[in-house]
Amino acid sequence: MAATSARKPAVIIMSHMPSPLGNLHLATCDGALCYLGFEFKGYREEMYEWLARYLKIFEIKPEHGEHASIQSQLEKYFQGKLKKFRIKTHLFGTDFQLQVWTALRVIPYGGTVSYRHVAEAIGNPDASRAVGGAVGKNPISIIIPCHRVIGERGSLTGYAGGIDRKKKLLQLEGALLV
Repeated sequence: MAATSARKPAVIIMSHMPSPLGNLHLATCDGALCYLGFEFKGYREEMYEWLARYLKIFEIKPEHGEHASIQSQLEKYFQGKLKKFRIKTHLFGTDFQLQVWTALRVIPYGGTVSYRHVAEAIGNPDASRAVGGAVGKNPISIIIPCHRVIGERGSLTGYAGGIDRKKKLLQLEGALLV
């Protein structure tokens, strides 16, 4: 008689925190940050849909102190006291998205690069538009610094958190003059 093994749901720990740019929502999976985003209408449904695409079965639980280190680092970042995060992440995405998000991690604090630069960095110089799509789907805002990717001529194009937030993040890092 064959034993039936039911797949256990992945446990997602959720929390939120205020920031100078609006409420942030955090989710961890197996102790690693898998989502960090600004609050917007419908964000919860979008996040659940994204998780379901990659995890299939998951259970949401409230945070009970597990996010203290992440929240502390974010607070220090917003105070201008932290330039490099030390946060374990767990990314879900396509191979192409994972390549792009990995490339974003090397953009230094206070620096900016173009979408074409990211496309070249991943060895796909003709993929600027596709890079833009992947950047827009980044599930871990700020920590994976998609706000540091700008238009070819220095324009502040696209940001899931809104152009105003992108501008303020770049100003905080000294990449943009006020």
